[in-house]
Amino acid sequence: MKLNIEKQIFTKIKKAKKGSLFFSNDFSTFAKPDAIRQALQRLVKSGEINRVAAGIFVRPQEDPIVGKLMPDIEDIAKVIARRDRARIVPTGDYALNRLGLSTQVPMNIVYLTSGTARKIKIGNYTIVFKKVAPKNVAPIGEISRLAIQALKTIGKENITKEDIQHIQTILQNEKYTHLEYDIRLAPAWIQEIMKPALNNSTK
Repeated sequence: MKLNIEKQIFTKIKKAKKGSLFFSNDFSTFAKPDAIRQALQRLVKSGEINRVAAGIFVRPQEDPIVGKLMPDIEDIAKVIARRDRARIVPTGDYALNRLGLSTQVPMNIVYLTSGTARKIKIGNYTIVFKKVAPKNVAPIGEISRLAIQALKTIGKENITKEDIQHIQTILQNEKYTHLEYDIRLAPAWIQEIMKPALNNSTK
């Protein structure tokens, strides 16, 4: 029975491309939670999968030089959000890093979420999901929502001309309709910084 459960789980995992993430409850139809946990532990021990965090696993990609590759933080956060059917937005120092306004990757990577507040340990990093009102995760553009959070992090009194120029340049890569929509959701002072990018954004 144990081997059968393990085989069922790995058969399902092999159908997905390498680098795909899985949760323990993805296999809930195969057996009881304890049996699933033990089967996953055996697959980790055999090297077929890697444990990313509590209850989260990956079928690792292979690099000829560095070996097994772990998924990046953004991929992990997005998969968790899809599972929870939640909207998330990077914020704080991580938003600054993602936009190229900071070279430092924070140890605590904070996302605003419409879902459940939680903390997930990923190696040396911690993903923090901070529950907020839906309006705070309403922006739809990948770049423009980052820009809003980065500007909020910097603050109106601390923003420099260089920061503004950098953000306006990056925002030109945002889809016009997304940028136009997201500008309406931003505070007034941030709207004034973002509006010039509409003239050159992708339509």
